[in-house]
Amino acid sequence: MNKAFRGIFGTQPHGIWAAPGRVNLIGEHTDYNDGFALPIAIPQTTLIAARRREDGRLRLHSVQGGGTVHDFALTDLVPGAVTTWAAYPAGVAWALREAGHRVGGADLHIDSTVPVGAGLSSSAALECAVAFAYNDLYGLGLSAPTLALLAQRAENKFAGIPCGAMDQLASSCCTAGAALHLDIRAGGLEQVPFAPESHGLRLLIVDTQVKHDLGDGAYAALRAGCERAARLLGVAALRDITLADLPAAGRALPAHLVPLVRHIVTENARVADTVSHLRAGRIAAIGPLLSEGHASLRDDYRTSCAESDLVVDTVLDAGGLGARMTGGGFGGSVIALVDEDRTAAIGASVTRAFRSAGYREPNLFPVSPAHSARRIE
Repeated sequence: MNKAFRGIFGTQPHGIWAAPGRVNLIGEHTDYNDGFALPIAIPQTTLIAARRREDGRLRLHSVQGGGTVHDFALTDLVPGAVTTWAAYPAGVAWALREAGHRVGGADLHIDSTVPVGAGLSSSAALECAVAFAYNDLYGLGLSAPTLALLAQRAENKFAGIPCGAMDQLASSCCTAGAALHLDIRAGGLEQVPFAPESHGLRLLIVDTQVKHDLGDGAYAALRAGCERAARLLGVAALRDITLADLPAAGRALPAHLVPLVRHIVTENARVADTVSHLRAGRIAAIGPLLSEGHASLRDDYRTSCAESDLVVDTVLDAGGLGARMTGGGFGGSVIALVDEDRTAAIGASVTRAFRSAGYREPNLFPVSPAHSARRIE
C-alpha cells in the first residue's frame, strides 16, 4: 500500500486503515425497522492508505476503480454530485463536515478483497475505512459506533442508498470470535461468542455471482412498504409488532403488506432464538433458524433468486445444518452452517448443481468472525 500510494500521489501516506466486510447470520431487513440483527465481520477487508491535505481537496484512487484519480473540492461535495463508486468515500467526508467536524482534504488509495455486489457490504467496508482514517488524520476522537452512523448517513444521504445501520455497525464494531447482537433502536451492541470451528462446524459463504444493486429501487420499495405498514398499524416501527400481534395486524393491513410484516416480526424472533442458542453454546441448533429465515425471505419478503434458492436446497440435501441468503437480496451470497468434515463435499455439490443448471460457477469460501475497522500501520 505504501509503495502504491507513493507511485500515485508522490509522497508517503500518514497511515493505513482497514475495515472488513460483513456477513449477517440472521436478522435481514430488520435494521431499518428498528429491530435486531446478528452480523459478524469477515476476513475480507478494504484497505486505505491515507494522507491529510491542507488545501481542501479530496483525491481518491482505487485499485478496483479503473485507475483514475478522482479529484474533488470538499466545498463541491453535495448529495447527487458524485455518481460513481467515489460517492461512498466522498460521502463520508461530506457527512463529517455536515455534522460539524472540522475536517479538510485527504489523499486516499484504496484496495479491497471484499467482493462487490455479493451482499457482503463492500460499500460499508469502504465507508468505514474512510471514516476511521479521517478520525485519526484529524484527531476527532469519535467512537466506533459514532463513525458507523456517520458512514451510514453518507450512504443514505450522499450515495442515495436507504440502508439501515447494520452494515456499518458490523464493520466498525464486531470482534473476532463473536457475533454482534444489534438492537438498532436502543443502540445496543453485545458481543455473543460464535466460534463454529470449536464445535466441529464451519460457516461457508457461497457467492452466487449474481450481482445485486440496492440502488435499483427494489430495496427502497421494500423499506417504504414496511414504513407504510407501521403507520397503518399505529406503531413507530415494525419492531413494535410481536408474534402475538400478527393475526390482528394481518386483518388490519392491505394484503400486499402482510407478508412484509410477517417476515420482519418472525425474523426478529429468529434473532432472539439464535442469540439464546449461541449464549448456551448450541451452535448446531441455529441451523434450522437459518433455513427458516431463508424461506421467509423467499416467500414473504421475495428478495431471493433462483441461484440462492438452489444453493440452500443443495446444501440441505447434502447434509448441511442450515442455509439462507444474506444481505439485501436479489442475488449476492448464501451462508451455510455445515459440519467441518463435510465442507468440501457440500461445496462440491453446490458447484455441480450450478453447472447442471447452466449458472455461472459460484465462489465458495469459509469464514470466521474477524476484527472490525482499525488502523493497522
